[in-house]
Amino acid sequence: MSLIKSISGIRGTIGGRVSDGLSGVDIVRFTAAYCVQRAEALPTNRKIVVGRDARISGEMVYQLVSGTLLSMGYDVVNIGLATTPTTELAVTGEQAAGGIILTASHNPKQWNALKLLNEKGEFLNDAEGKAVLDIAAREDFVFAEVDKIGHIIEKDYLPYHIEKVLQLPLVKKEAIAKRHFKVAIDCVNSVGGLAIPAMLRALGVEDIICMNCEPTGDFAHNPEPIPQNLTGISEMMRTAGADVGFVVDPDVDRLAILCEDGEMFVEEYTLVSVADYVLSHTKGNTVSNLSSSRALSDVTVRHGGSYSAAAVGEVNVVTEMKRTHAVIGGEGNGGVIYPECHYGRDALVGIALFLSGLAEKGCTVSEWKRELPQYAISKNRIDLSPQMDVDEVLRRVKETYRNERVNDIDGVKIDFADGWVHLRKSNTEPIIRVYSEAATIDEANRLARQVMKMIEQ
Repeated sequence: MSLIKSISGIRGTIGGRVSDGLSGVDIVRFTAAYCVQRAEALPTNRKIVVGRDARISGEMVYQLVSGTLLSMGYDVVNIGLATTPTTELAVTGEQAAGGIILTASHNPKQWNALKLLNEKGEFLNDAEGKAVLDIAAREDFVFAEVDKIGHIIEKDYLPYHIEKVLQLPLVKKEAIAKRHFKVAIDCVNSVGGLAIPAMLRALGVEDIICMNCEPTGDFAHNPEPIPQNLTGISEMMRTAGADVGFVVDPDVDRLAILCEDGEMFVEEYTLVSVADYVLSHTKGNTVSNLSSSRALSDVTVRHGGSYSAAAVGEVNVVTEMKRTHAVIGGEGNGGVIYPECHYGRDALVGIALFLSGLAEKGCTVSEWKRELPQYAISKNRIDLSPQMDVDEVLRRVKETYRNERVNDIDGVKIDFADGWVHLRKSNTEPIIRVYSEAATIDEANRLARQVMKMIEQ
């Protein structure tokens, strides 16, 4: 069992002892602490939006969260089964004090989490997140008296979300419809099965091949949308004659794309391709995190813009995007953030912009991929043992490679002339992530092994 507390939310496996797994007591404690923090920030706004993915534990967690919100004097806008970006948009749509998304993103089905949003529908910043953790540790909350208990309001925000996407000037619905795309999707038995077909139909796509679109929460495969987990849709595309494949994670903030031949477009290139399309129409800057491909920087420079890197984490990317007035940004895990819609990773936005670019180019997915800067990224991990001192490990790596370009704003990133390696402790799992990139996958793997071998000695 595991419970991970961070400024962006509380994540853990369901069950276990208090403060071991994500128990009912922990859910109530951190929800109440969030209410206190929101009340301090916005004393007169007593409305919180709650949305959830289709996890088996979702209804149970929702009952605990909504009951706690009501008991703290907050009205609950329950948007039910909803994507993370839908929930983010619902917060501003409702002019609420914040929102709670019940999802553990790409983690397996035994996990769930409370993702905490501010009144802008964005993740809590560092100070706000630390305040929630501090309040929870002190259990410094007071529940409402009977006449001040909140109420539940039921709403469906998916149509609102889809309409926001359709209104974006760079979303070319008519051009998409004229191409008569045949689209395959894998929605890993969660809320993408509700949202993605609806989004595609709204874009004029009529031929949709659905895989794992029943929102049962019993994931048909490991829900992280990376190549080794997507063999099913890859095989299906080779026989179905689809033009493109889209795969999302359980809460639909990450998007992976497959080429017409069933080969992976590679999740790093989701953001790169969408940025390529956006920058061809809108001059400006871009941002991604330190673990993302150099290809975004190359594409940005090609279009006359400036690229900046941020620490890993959506809130960090958004902060840097606002600072640099970036017109597009995100993370190399398939997360596209398009401020024209909202400051949050959004697979619906990613799909709409990608199909718009594909329609405009009049090419195949694999042909577009070949137009982009070519890099190969290797994503590895080191499982943490209780005895491992992560800070000491990272210090040794930094010292060993002190003659290279080293960035330590988030773990340690070593920039070599022909590639890079980035090591950081995960905020969502008890592991060290080791990402590396080079011109070929063999070279990227070699760089990763070189650093990992030093750590494991």
